[in-house]
Amino acid sequence: MPVFFYARRRVRRTVATFFLFWYSKRAERALKMSSRTNKKLQLHNAAQPAHSPSRQIKVSWWRIIAIDGILQGGRFFTARQISELIEGGSYDPRTIQRDIEFMRDSLNAPIESGRQGYRYTEPNFFIKSIPLSEGEAFALTVMNPLLEQYRNTPLEGQLRSVFQKITSCLPEKVTVDTSFLNPKITFIPDRAETISPDCFTAVFDSLKTCRTLRFDYRPLKKTTYMERKLDPYHAVCQRGNWYVLGRDHDKGDIRIFSLGRMRKLAVTDEGFAIPRDFKASDYFDAEMGVWMNGGKPFTVELLFSSEVGTYALNRTWHSEQLVEEKPDGSVYVRFSTDQKQELVRWILGQGHTVKVLAPAELAEEVRAEAAQVAAMYGEG
Repeated sequence: MPVFFYARRRVRRTVATFFLFWYSKRAERALKMSSRTNKKLQLHNAAQPAHSPSRQIKVSWWRIIAIDGILQGGRFFTARQISELIEGGSYDPRTIQRDIEFMRDSLNAPIESGRQGYRYTEPNFFIKSIPLSEGEAFALTVMNPLLEQYRNTPLEGQLRSVFQKITSCLPEKVTVDTSFLNPKITFIPDRAETISPDCFTAVFDSLKTCRTLRFDYRPLKKTTYMERKLDPYHAVCQRGNWYVLGRDHDKGDIRIFSLGRMRKLAVTDEGFAIPRDFKASDYFDAEMGVWMNGGKPFTVELLFSSEVGTYALNRTWHSEQLVEEKPDGSVYVRFSTDQKQELVRWILGQGHTVKVLAPAELAEEVRAEAAQVAAMYGEG
């Protein structure tokens, strides 16, 4: 199963863990601040099995919401009955009891307990609000614009649904410093190719089911389309642009295709198996680009001029980079990659402020390309 398709599960798990962490921390603070002389709490603790604080705070926010909804009816429910109503009894009744203790002791839920079970004593009580610090509320205000990079992808709907669930649980009013409000923050995304939702659906269905994909494709240097068949192994998103990597039936080898240049896609009934020794990282450098160059990295040495020295120092070009500031303010950068084409385009984009020191082949390609650009403007 391609690694990419665990993204949806990770979104759910990340959000659940996020809220669990919030309420766990609040529980810890509540336990520390609670008075040991509280008679009601002492009686309750005497009647219940002893639990360590670490066990008391192991609760699920989504389970808490479900219990809250059950108890709002005013009827008594035993822990076992509540467990049966939440995912068919998949939770141990003792887990439900700990959740109810947490709701009562840390969320101040008006829960009455007895031989008949548990119920709310206040008919209008419900748990809805999520306590946010100002910094957390600020983070939430800027989350929605960040979803734009997933527009027209299968993840867009899932991520927006998660965002809506979070905001629906917020209190009606959240106080945040007005200087942090969303309208005063702008995100400028990378310019991505236009990709139809049908294209995403076909590619990801093929990835998920391990069935061969048939489509028409327009190569970068061609003006016409040609039919291709691909066994997709892995999907890649580079700066907003999407690619799929897999075995090309026509070439009989691993190739990478841009989703923006695919059309008339169809998932066939032909199945395939991803080789056990397949690793996407063997075919491109995820830190630099997705050009397939045979997996042979080379060492790049660049010299940034002093006029952009501060910019060069404050950037991470590669996780294994070496950065050194020279006495004259220029900056030397060295790292290894196999993305020669990506580097040529990027270096040319820096103009005269970046010089290639090594390898000689890269310097020659940059020089030749620069000469063609100069000749193009010299013709007029």
